[in-house]
Amino acid sequence: MRRVRYGHTGGPLFLEEVPVPEPGPGELLVRCEAIGVTLPVVRKVTEAAEPGPLGGEIAGEVVAAGAGSTGFRPGDRVTGLCFGHSYADFAVLQESMASRVPDGASPVDAVVLVRSGLVALGALSAARPAPGETALITGAASGVGHLAVQLARTRGASRVVGAVSDPAKAGFVRSLGADEVVPYDRMGHNGHNGQDARPDEGAPRDGVASVDYVLDAVGGALLTPALATLAPGGRLVAYSSGGGTIQAYDLLVGAVTVTGFQLRRIARGQPELYERWRRELWRLFTEGTVRPVVHGEFALADAAVAHRVIESRTNLGKVVLIP
Repeated sequence: MRRVRYGHTGGPLFLEEVPVPEPGPGELLVRCEAIGVTLPVVRKVTEAAEPGPLGGEIAGEVVAAGAGSTGFRPGDRVTGLCFGHSYADFAVLQESMASRVPDGASPVDAVVLVRSGLVALGALSAARPAPGETALITGAASGVGHLAVQLARTRGASRVVGAVSDPAKAGFVRSLGADEVVPYDRMGHNGHNGQDARPDEGAPRDGVASVDYVLDAVGGALLTPALATLAPGGRLVAYSSGGGTIQAYDLLVGAVTVTGFQLRRIARGQPELYERWRRELWRLFTEGTVRPVVHGEFALADAAVAHRVIESRTNLGKVVLIP
């Protein structure tokens, strides 16, 4: 089978021929029909000290089940988060990470929802939203962000603001249900970020009016202006791999809180909650409440091109590989 790998930090990515893996106890061997591309994996290639497997979300057909696997059998359509090699024709998936793909959902639909949707829903749950509250979603046009914008409505948000790297993304984010869209350089509340660039239409000229919670997918230098948008007692959930530093005084002055969210911890430590979130996402998808959007589909041999799209921050929705 074909598999994408890289030999050293920074790449390049290349295809290699390797034997089809064997599923171990509690594992499924899946013929991949769609593979998600994420920013953390892109950063792994460019920043990790040692090369490692390119993991991520997959969707496809079960072709074999390892010893002790009882929930699935060959022929079942599944999707799930793969911690090993996922950029491949076949991948090994832990049965506990597998979810059935419902009728009416394509492999591409499934691969958008399996991780991006779970991250969005998990980050939203960590924010403890209450009906009538207001939300700011950074990276609002991304694979996770475009779902978070839609999901915030399902948790009762009265106003949703999308923050984007490029004002050209505003129309797309509004089509998802956002009330306002603001570029990153205008995000600081009341102009606290010191920028004076022209705001996107629909956003106040002096920045973002206060929100009750922020779901931050970007981190880094954007953390401070994101924090500045919070109303007193507001909450910021950081789920990006971009890092960043927050001054303690910025927390004290507004009595705000910052929470980190990591999906892997939930998947491994709270499987019942993980499964409940999966069921909720499939229900919302089936009802048509949540609409996964795919920016582009790329061949396995073009994984490097897909990575460049993610690095350029030009994607509107999810980037997917099709073996």
